[in-house]
Amino acid sequence: MVTFRHDDASGTSASGWRAETARHDLPAVDLAALTRVVVLAAHPDDETLGAGGLVGRAHRLGLEVVVVVATRGEACHPRSPTHSQEQLAALRAVELDAAVALLSPGTRPVLLTLPDGGVRDHEDALVARLVDLVGDGRDTLLVAPWRGDGHADHEAVGRAAAATAARSGARLLEYPVWFWHWGDPAAAPWASGRRLDLDPAEQTTKQAAVAAHRTQVRPLSPAPGDEALLSADFLAHFAASYEVFWEGAARDDALDALHEAQADPWGVDRRWYERRKRALLLAMLPRERFRRGVEVGCSTGALAADLAARCDSLLALDASPSATTAALARLAGLDHVDVRLGSVPVDWPDGAVDLAVVSEVGYFLSPAALDGLAARLRGSLTPDGVVVLCHWRHPVVGWPLDGPGVHARLRSAGLPPVVAEYADRDVEVLVLADPAQLPDPHAG
Repeated sequence: MVTFRHDDASGTSASGWRAETARHDLPAVDLAALTRVVVLAAHPDDETLGAGGLVGRAHRLGLEVVVVVATRGEACHPRSPTHSQEQLAALRAVELDAAVALLSPGTRPVLLTLPDGGVRDHEDALVARLVDLVGDGRDTLLVAPWRGDGHADHEAVGRAAAATAARSGARLLEYPVWFWHWGDPAAAPWASGRRLDLDPAEQTTKQAAVAAHRTQVRPLSPAPGDEALLSADFLAHFAASYEVFWEGAARDDALDALHEAQADPWGVDRRWYERRKRALLLAMLPRERFRRGVEVGCSTGALAADLAARCDSLLALDASPSATTAALARLAGLDHVDVRLGSVPVDWPDGAVDLAVVSEVGYFLSPAALDGLAARLRGSLTPDGVVVLCHWRHPVVGWPLDGPGVHARLRSAGLPPVVAEYADRDVEVLVLADPAQLPDPHAG
């Protein structure tokens, strides 16, 4: 984490940053094919400083605009002799409403109550809230503070946005705030830069919105501790005729972190639910042998070990490096089993498949990725191929889909019909196949 002071006058000037920006031919921010823009901020004012022009542009284009602010910004003046944190939080909420109303009339910001200065301790809860808000994000642009901004809260919100983008399929842009203050232009990730040019009306509106954050741009009082937090030199960074964003990479490390922290995070070797579920799934396979099987989301390889006895060759695929390491250890010595690090649909194998098992993983895919998996299944399943779906039936917090939602989506995705199903309180197992291709139960 970078150490800096908001009142430190050193650093690259706004004019220096503009000269450096002019050297780079940055592609324009593309808002085509979108219906919604969700702008995240760590504190009231970040949304205006970093993306106020983008908020206004999205509103003018008729897109749905959602502004979510993680904290109330109550710790902005820790030594104020005149204002308590509660008073500051109340003032900043009013200022946020006023600023957003200028940028996107009719939009009411969503103000969360995570602790100012402590967002990183609540990232999981923030991700769950954001995923619930975004849902299927294929037509959504998610805009968040840059993960390299140097401020702990900004970076925590940025990480939560990256995880949300991975889980929802939303496109991600990141905006710097404090990096303009302390950063070196030579260290900026210009290759991922995007630029939004603002017309004069948009520039004027943005500056009015910046001024609406009075507790930040003006002194609270003449008393020491009540000084304005954002100096004129700092604010000059946000008075340009354009805004710069970094094209962010969606990233969700939650499942890999779970496998790193625990050797058996799902209890596959000790829980009766897990052992019973595998036995049910194996018993429902309509053939004794399969030529080539694929298990999506193999985790530590417990189910793959059982499937290996039924397949001439088996690919066990998982997106977690820690999980695939564990699966490789479990499945060592089975030469016909290939354990591979990868995610679907991108890393779905070439060639025909006559068994595909999607067990307890569908809800960890974005809706777009799940639809992509269905397309890959349609393209590679042999005429006698079998697809097995097996998922937990209870709510799944922090991801857009749950087990019933996954099964409903795949049942309507043009795959073979359901020929067998089992459901109880906890789990549902579906077998999809062409009934005409099922083996004759009376045959030898």
